[in-house]
Amino acid sequence: MNEIEKNRNSMKPKVLLIGALVGAITGLGTAYLLTQNAEKEGGELAINTGQGLKLGLLILGMLRQILKMDG
Repeated sequence: MNEIEKNRNSMKPKVLLIGALVGAITGLGTAYLLTQNAEKEGGELAINTGQGLKLGLLILGMLRQILKMDG
């Protein structure tokens, strides 16, 4: 195993951990903002199918952009 492969293998767990933390913090922040908005408007939190689909496509687009950053 050459030096470059050793360096990549030692970085992989760190990158995965950072990605998991960023994802968890982003998800928590989003949930907090959604609940705050629902409380402010006096209604209950409800996301319909159209909103869920838009959110899913937005997340997929963001992931695609992140993957393009690598190369």
